[in-house]
Amino acid sequence: MAKDLKVYPAEKKGELLELATFDELNEMARQVRRDIIRMLAQANSGHTGGSLGMADIFTALYFRVLQKEPHNFWHNNDQDLVFLSNGHIAPVWYSVLARSGYFPLSELNSLRQVNSFLQGHPTSESRLPGVRIASGSLGQGLSAAVGAALGLRIDGKENDVFCLMGDGECQEGQIWEAAMSASHYRLGKLIGIVDCNNMQIDGEVDNIMSLEPFADKWRAFGWDVYHCDGNNIEDFVLTVERIQAAEDRTRPTVVLAVTTMGKGVPFFEGTMPDNSNWHGKPPSKDDAVKALLILSETLFGDF
Repeated sequence: MAKDLKVYPAEKKGELLELATFDELNEMARQVRRDIIRMLAQANSGHTGGSLGMADIFTALYFRVLQKEPHNFWHNNDQDLVFLSNGHIAPVWYSVLARSGYFPLSELNSLRQVNSFLQGHPTSESRLPGVRIASGSLGQGLSAAVGAALGLRIDGKENDVFCLMGDGECQEGQIWEAAMSASHYRLGKLIGIVDCNNMQIDGEVDNIMSLEPFADKWRAFGWDVYHCDGNNIEDFVLTVERIQAAEDRTRPTVVLAVTTMGKGVPFFEGTMPDNSNWHGKPPSKDDAVKALLILSETLFGDF
């Protein structure tokens, strides 16, 4: 990397922003979708559908759920940990990281550029605040999250560990090896979140390799299972809060969050065959203009 982002000077740290209401969270999710469209159109590369579909969950995590300290990410050991296993939806992660204060919004202009910290899949090489491991080779993130949860236990920490995965990714055998390990070690602070949009790059998940009975598989591996509407911030937040409020957290938990790929922009949405290519295709400049008009301006401004 040509630049050094290991520690931001105080004057270059991102602005810390606290959101109190679900209306504010929904407004931020709309801005995150605007960020995603701009980044992908500018880079002319990247994954549109999954990034848009997970904007609500990422917004809820970073502006409501997580115990975090963005300006002290590398040195504060009392933070919740986040692992993005399906790393191809990195644009949505980069947006919420910047907007919640981990690094300046101006970095969002550099997605997928040479020497950028915002690579097409997250990388740990640049030590970008908020990102702990490289990801994108599907199936590996849950193993890292299991290791992190074990490490926190050894250190006597009570922080939660979140791992985000795709439903198509759960066709990978390593996911289930990690799931078995999490149950064996009774990692009650581990919360998996599966983006259940029924789409992968080759088509619908059910047609490529069905996961059903999906919830029963997790239960058979010793996990507690919750369901929510992943495009409803309130539903997702209340689901996570129920998990965190449980008296006996000795089993790992997974949230099966049903989302719509491309959510927020109708001509990107859906699981019909003619829309499946938005999984790994960026919007054209014309598509971006149309999408930004649909999403309209927000209170949080441009990057």
